[in-house]
Amino acid sequence: MPSQRAEVQVRPGVEGDLGALTDLYNHYVRETPITFDTAAFTPEERRPWLLSHPEDGPYRLMVATDTHSTGTSQRLLGYATSSPFRAKPAYATSVEVTIYLAPDAGGRGIGTLLYKALFEALAGEDLHRAYAGIAQPNEASTRLHERFGFRHIGTYEEVGRKFGRYWDVAWYEKDL
Repeated sequence: MPSQRAEVQVRPGVEGDLGALTDLYNHYVRETPITFDTAAFTPEERRPWLLSHPEDGPYRLMVATDTHSTGTSQRLLGYATSSPFRAKPAYATSVEVTIYLAPDAGGRGIGTLLYKALFEALAGEDLHRAYAGIAQPNEASTRLHERFGFRHIGTYEEVGRKFGRYWDVAWYEKDL
């Protein structure tokens, strides 16, 4: 659907996006097992996360906005990040990637646009591998990651408890 894609702008996330980013993430905190956070955040609580994703370097934040939104701000359709995989220095060439879309933004190619922009931004960085953990079941996320060359490397069974039940997380890996 090229006409729908033409309405979407993908760019680095900035401080002005913090409120919308927090609202989007909080939807997943409150309504889904996709994140294992269990309490909603305020924008101030999410500010350190935002600031840990500068416009350069291996840890990026890309946002997709609707260019036809009315008013002074554009509606956030989703975001993708690359973050440290683990804190120890030997992991520095690995990143964990994640993507979140507005509940009504699926099926429009926005996830593809976000990951394309993120991986293009990371191409010049000293990175070796990207990892993604996908709470199961999540067919849409699995398909997106496989489309970008991720391969399943294992599943942590019943690793997280949310909404009174245990959830598996499938792990995927991609060469960078």
